[in-house]
Amino acid sequence: MKIVLAYSGGLDTSVILAWLKEKFNAEVIAYVADLGQNEDLKAIRKKALKTGASKVYIEDLKDEFVEEAVFNAIKANATYEYKYLLGTSLARPIIAKRQVEIALKEKADAVAHGATGKGNDQVRFELTYRVLAPHLKIISPWKEDDFFKARNELIDYAKSKGIPVPVTKEKPFSMDPNLMHISYEGGFLENPTNEYDKSIFQMGVDPIDAPNKPEYVTIEFEKGIPISINKKKMKPVELLKEANKIAGKHGVGLVDLVENRLVGIKSRGVYQTPGCTLLMEAHKALESITLERDTMHYKQTIELKYAEMIYYGQYFHPLRIALQSFIDETQKVVSGEVKMKLYKGNCIVASRKSNSSLYDLKLSTFEEGADYDQKDAKGFIKLFGLPMEVYARKHNWIKRK
Repeated sequence: MKIVLAYSGGLDTSVILAWLKEKFNAEVIAYVADLGQNEDLKAIRKKALKTGASKVYIEDLKDEFVEEAVFNAIKANATYEYKYLLGTSLARPIIAKRQVEIALKEKADAVAHGATGKGNDQVRFELTYRVLAPHLKIISPWKEDDFFKARNELIDYAKSKGIPVPVTKEKPFSMDPNLMHISYEGGFLENPTNEYDKSIFQMGVDPIDAPNKPEYVTIEFEKGIPISINKKKMKPVELLKEANKIAGKHGVGLVDLVENRLVGIKSRGVYQTPGCTLLMEAHKALESITLERDTMHYKQTIELKYAEMIYYGQYFHPLRIALQSFIDETQKVVSGEVKMKLYKGNCIVASRKSNSSLYDLKLSTFEEGADYDQKDAKGFIKLFGLPMEVYARKHNWIKRK
């Protein structure tokens, strides 16, 4: 049996690699996705081979991740439950897609992942497998009866096998970094009454430790896609890195939330998403002057569904793809510049401008405007409210003397 394992070198997948070999007497190919997590990939390769992998693939997916997932999410203003910008949710289908491609190339029998049976990642991995290669067997060790029941058991097993792991029983929280964000979960964070510990932060500072002076940064967009920072044009990956650096310095993008997982469990996590927070807030500001009202309001309803589908692992669902087409169509006019002010975790719009701006000072001014006759509003309000008035009269809502 030949299995391609999505491998990170962390606690779970390190143990799973050894466990798969023991349970199935299988050849295990370790596949590592480079999404900009700034890890020692050479060391991870060496560790995988030492643990028993027959081969190791290390795939650079940063360009695909930023251009096809992150920037699409920015165009969609995709946010789950008001706060979560989907850094992990967007990464998983990109990882799983390449895993399937490797499995087909290697003529593997199965694909495996380290996601637990309680979380969302299991769905994101497995829906992608089923859509792209339904004939492959899916192995999810955490859902097997003879696998371990808790991470403490994994730590003991790793120790017995001489497998080094990056967590201990004293500090069992997990971190999942990529170019878009880093998440912190587990351990002391599982209790929502515990305040986060800022010493764990790796992608920026706590807002209280940010500079005491605000910084202004200008973002330029072309058709909804960020193309430059402070007048300097950059490729997508470099642009996101620069945005992370600037925003992280000011504590932007820190979120501590309890979210509703797809499986019905509430989960507490702490996220740092500095650059994407900056870019998305700037994008919203630019849309406010370039999108026509009805289009903008309808897009806002689409954004909620889009974010939910990404969170639920439905990246390759035909509806998500159709919604993307609608979003892309709206972005044809979203070009221009936005200046943002960053200060102590805040990301504030300072100015916005666009050649496609619909903002008309002659119409909006409180001073006398030549292009708007206020008397026209009399008939408009009467007709606009007529259905409400008729209903109220019919049901005796109207009070008469």
